[in-house]
Amino acid sequence: MTEEDIAVKLNSHDHEIKSLKHRMDEQEERGKSFQDLVLSVQKLAMNMEAMLKEQSAQGERLSALEKEPAERWNNMTRTIFTTITSTIAGALATGLVILIAQYIH
Repeated sequence: MTEEDIAVKLNSHDHEIKSLKHRMDEQEERGKSFQDLVLSVQKLAMNMEAMLKEQSAQGERLSALEKEPAERWNNMTRTIFTTITSTIAGALATGLVILIAQYIH
């Protein structure tokens, strides 16, 4: 092998080494990009989990707010019914006492 052949092979090897270094640099960049993507997806998943918990809590609060008017209506109707029943019972008791008082005299 002559010096010229050796020089050509060295030049060829040098060119291949530069090409491999360039490819390796590209792979490192892709690896960093992939790692950034994984971290972004992880953050997104954590944020979605927090949003799901908050949405669940809001659903419970909304349910309680929706039930409140119905509970108020039930309490009001119960109070009205009790008041009417008490008034009627009081009137009947008063009438009965007056009738008894008239028979006694």
